[in-house]
Amino acid sequence: MRTHDWGDDDEEQEDAPAPGGTQARERALKEVRAIYRQADAAYAPFSCQASGECCQLSRTGRQPWLWLPEWELLTKGRPLPPPREDGGCPYLDAAGLRCTVYADRPFGCRTFFCERIRGPARQPAETVGTLLERLEWASQRREPSLRGPRPLLEWHAEAFAAARKPR
Repeated sequence: MRTHDWGDDDEEQEDAPAPGGTQARERALKEVRAIYRQADAAYAPFSCQASGECCQLSRTGRQPWLWLPEWELLTKGRPLPPPREDGGCPYLDAAGLRCTVYADRPFGCRTFFCERIRGPARQPAETVGTLLERLEWASQRREPSLRGPRPLLEWHAEAFAAARKPR
């Protein structure tokens, strides 16, 4: 997979809106939604038992890594939930079994990584690589100073702390 040199911030897309602006944000959110639709299509032949096991982030030691536009989509127009005491994804329902943001769940949650996946023998690795590259570029256009994706719980902890900080 080709990766961008994140240290080279001088390259600008000529047709890209100014980074950080509302237009750039909306463009990035639109691109992320398109990428998510393509990821869902690539994984349509596969199934998940929907146990919520992969959402138990502290127990599994794994969590999705999100680019800025993914985090913005996840938090757009909804209140930030508090951290879960069990270390699970803060977007799980109270029972810890169902995603409360399923339509906007991150890319990493759409591409199965558990051994219980059912479907064809080979997962769509090439498609996933291409879509990840598109996520990177959408993020770079949105905010050129970004250095890469961050873990979900890192995004959440930062936002939760900021929301609780007195103004």
